[in-house]
Amino acid sequence: MKGFILSFRSEFYKTRKTMGFWSAVLLPLLICLLLFVGFFSHADKMASTPGVVLWLQFAGAILGVMGSLLLPMLIVFIGYSVNSIEHKADTWKSLFSLPIPKWSVYSAKYTYAFFLVLLCLTLFVLFTLGFGNLLSVLKPVLKFNEYHMESILAQVYLKLLLSSLGILSIQFLLSLLFRDFLKPMGIGFVATIAGVILAGTEWKYAYLFPYSHPMLTVKSTLPHNAGKGMNMPQLSVDLFTKDIWVSLAVAVVIFILGYFIVLKKSVK
Repeated sequence: MKGFILSFRSEFYKTRKTMGFWSAVLLPLLICLLLFVGFFSHADKMASTPGVVLWLQFAGAILGVMGSLLLPMLIVFIGYSVNSIEHKADTWKSLFSLPIPKWSVYSAKYTYAFFLVLLCLTLFVLFTLGFGNLLSVLKPVLKFNEYHMESILAQVYLKLLLSSLGILSIQFLLSLLFRDFLKPMGIGFVATIAGVILAGTEWKYAYLFPYSHPMLTVKSTLPHNAGKGMNMPQLSVDLFTKDIWVSLAVAVVIFILGYFIVLKKSVK
């Protein structure tokens, strides 16, 4: 356990000034800020909109962007950035020659990548709630304060986190196998586009493809008629759907496979 903590702390100090770390922090802030400005500037047009509809429009716009492209591509970038320092400095052999179990080094790297994804999604929840409530203060005509979105939003983002674990394990493994950025980035980009198409066309087997899971999560949580009427359905989140189970299974299998690759010193 001590080796794991030391390795995790080392990952933080190595990457705290990199784009991989700051993208997980700045991306939620920028997207939520842009939506805040848009709602603020068009407040008069939404004066008669109920609070629940406002929240669904505000949070739904952010989730739509995240679930379709940004979250998978962010994971591609994070997966590479965690391992890029060792590739660039060619320090894999020296890293695994330290008196720390390889399992601790490997699991700490993966856990740190997971931490960055968790940090990003947590900030999305906080910024969404914060900017939404700030709008109701600065523009009282926007009735965000009439509805409490905290619980449902936390459940949606938890499901989004679980849906991303399969992608994270795959991209983490690819970043171990390839030194350059283009190969894991290219594979991740093509797979993301394919996942969006499969989920968007509602192919019945899309749940088997990990890169479809974030978009499937978004499509299955927030209602699609958020701005088309006043009678809103009861909001609920089915957390453990079949796509989530597939995501968890893929994450575990690929994570274990990556460890055996490390053991056999197949890292290039």
